[in-house]
Amino acid sequence: MQKGHIGVTTDNIFPVIKKFLYSDNEIFLREIVSNAVDATQKMKTLASMGDFKGELGDLTVRVSLSKKTLTISDRGIGLTAEEIDKYINQIAFSGANDFLEKYQKDANAIIGHFGLGFYSSFMVSKKVEIVTKSYKDDAPAVKWSCDGSPEFTIEEVKKADRGTDIILYIDDESKEFLEEARISTLLKKYCSYLPIPIAFGKKKDWKDGKQVETEEDNIINETHPIWTRKPSDLTDEDYKKFYSDLYPMSDEPLFWIHLNVDYPFHLTGILYFPKLKSNIDLGKNKIQLFCNQVYVTDSVEGIVPDFLTLLHGVIDSPDIPLNVSRSYLQSDSNVKKISTYITKKVSDRLQSIFKTDRKQFEEKWNDLKIFINYGMLSQEDFYEKAEKFALLGDTDGKFYTYEEYKTLIKENQTDKDGNLIYLYTNHKDEQYSYIDAAANKGYNVLLMDGQLDTALISMLEQKFEKSRFTRVDSDVVDNLIVKEDKQATALAADKQEALSEAFKSQLPKIEKVEFHVSTQTLGENSSPIMITQSEYMRRMKDMASIQAGMSFYGEMPDMFNLILNSDHKLIKKVLADEEEACQAQLIPIQTEIDDVNKLRNTLKDSHKEKKDEEIPTAEKDQLKELDNQWNTLKANKEGIFAKYATDNKTIRQLIDLALLQNNMLKGEALSNFVKRSIDMI
Repeated sequence: MQKGHIGVTTDNIFPVIKKFLYSDNEIFLREIVSNAVDATQKMKTLASMGDFKGELGDLTVRVSLSKKTLTISDRGIGLTAEEIDKYINQIAFSGANDFLEKYQKDANAIIGHFGLGFYSSFMVSKKVEIVTKSYKDDAPAVKWSCDGSPEFTIEEVKKADRGTDIILYIDDESKEFLEEARISTLLKKYCSYLPIPIAFGKKKDWKDGKQVETEEDNIINETHPIWTRKPSDLTDEDYKKFYSDLYPMSDEPLFWIHLNVDYPFHLTGILYFPKLKSNIDLGKNKIQLFCNQVYVTDSVEGIVPDFLTLLHGVIDSPDIPLNVSRSYLQSDSNVKKISTYITKKVSDRLQSIFKTDRKQFEEKWNDLKIFINYGMLSQEDFYEKAEKFALLGDTDGKFYTYEEYKTLIKENQTDKDGNLIYLYTNHKDEQYSYIDAAANKGYNVLLMDGQLDTALISMLEQKFEKSRFTRVDSDVVDNLIVKEDKQATALAADKQEALSEAFKSQLPKIEKVEFHVSTQTLGENSSPIMITQSEYMRRMKDMASIQAGMSFYGEMPDMFNLILNSDHKLIKKVLADEEEACQAQLIPIQTEIDDVNKLRNTLKDSHKEKKDEEIPTAEKDQLKELDNQWNTLKANKEGIFAKYATDNKTIRQLIDLALLQNNMLKGEALSNFVKRSIDMI
């Protein structure tokens, strides 16, 4: 028996392995099984090259459990005593003395670079044994044993067949790894697609109401996953079945992209466009990263462009090490090339579908647009490709490329300053009357109801020359696209005031909502009353909900315009009735207001050329008194309008109709509206 020290010049290598080598100790199983597969692959290579003349026989890698041990067995090339000394005893990395200092904080990067995969077994084991026999005819079987200190023993033993058994004596803190269900879960996670069959126990059948073992091996992996096969050998059903195996509870994917590149890096894989429900984040981190069919991670940021992390599927590349650290991903040139390649491949595939089957592309657009819009917003080079196939959909369900839509609306939707006005709605049903009014003008209205459409609109306004997006309910239809300078409103100022004050007095108090009442001459066939919201303020509030640093706008009240159409017969009647009911009370008050105003203005004019200290105190006091009188008279005047309005059912009914149209009439106010409507009928 040989005894010795593992060739590391520091005694605390094992505590560091246990604590820092991986962020998750379950990874040891991936490492040991991967080593077994590598040894088996090498055996197959030797046989194919004629360097091994014997029978390969059963090459299955077997994982088995006992009460205290977990064993991984292969029939690969095995190890000689000299090879154990070289590959196991002499830990294969340079500068061992620097190990603790250099890698204690970021030990994730070590395994792939320094051949420490086998040593991950000590994260869960109090003792590890290697029983191995080389494929070389004259090599005796040997057993290596180590209890987690730098000391080991190695001795000759009997072993009937070539290959290696790794026997892990699981420590007390890691007993979960002696549970069949736990090991089964880990094998499924990390080893489902390894290229050599992996057996974990025997298959089970139901017999007499209980599960019993059969003679058949329980093979847990698919050795030839579809991403390793030629696309020409695969059917749509193959792709769909693989997707349902990966994501059992998901809807069918929209379509997929088969990746296969040999230069300047190696990469295979299949990316699926899934049907997303609503929340973007729910769809992230569904791409699984493999290295030579060994599962690595599902956190693929850095390898896949951010917007494509919404895709599902697998990527397999031997050029990305098993132990991926963020700093490695950010600096590695291969990773950057892979990211660029995937972006190009995805955009080429989308372009191809658009060109060859536009009907199918349009049918799937509402599911696709979140990927494409996210890509255009987050990556300039993707925008340059996607602007050729990105679509705009209108309220009639028709789709246009950006260029097609520009041509469609150019003649009828250009304003007096030469700006192209893109009208849109974000809720077809709620804004129906506004859409209908625009359609009657011959305007086309886009349906922009996607999660990212607010941000997309802002970007497109920057990209498109002399263009502006305006929501269809942001103003009366005649003001949406101003084609010529308008004449001043025909209604006199005192009449405008009478209408505005009457309607303002009956507006409901809604939390964080403010109304501005105005009158416009909109034609006798237009609505008598409507509510609009400033495009700028509404868009700022929308952006505040999705963009950091704009919360100020989110806290501001919603500002709405209540517009009265002074040409409509109902508004004319309200005004006529108001003048008749209020005139006797208003005349003396208005006379007083005019007199007070005259005195105020005379005083103010006399103060224009004087500094504050030059104005006599008596005059300042007089002006203050006149201001108070004016405010009191104004309040009295508004009170007269309000009293009239309170008794006028038409005013309240018109306001409620406008609120109802904008989904702002709720609770008691809605109930009162229904009762009033019945009474008025």
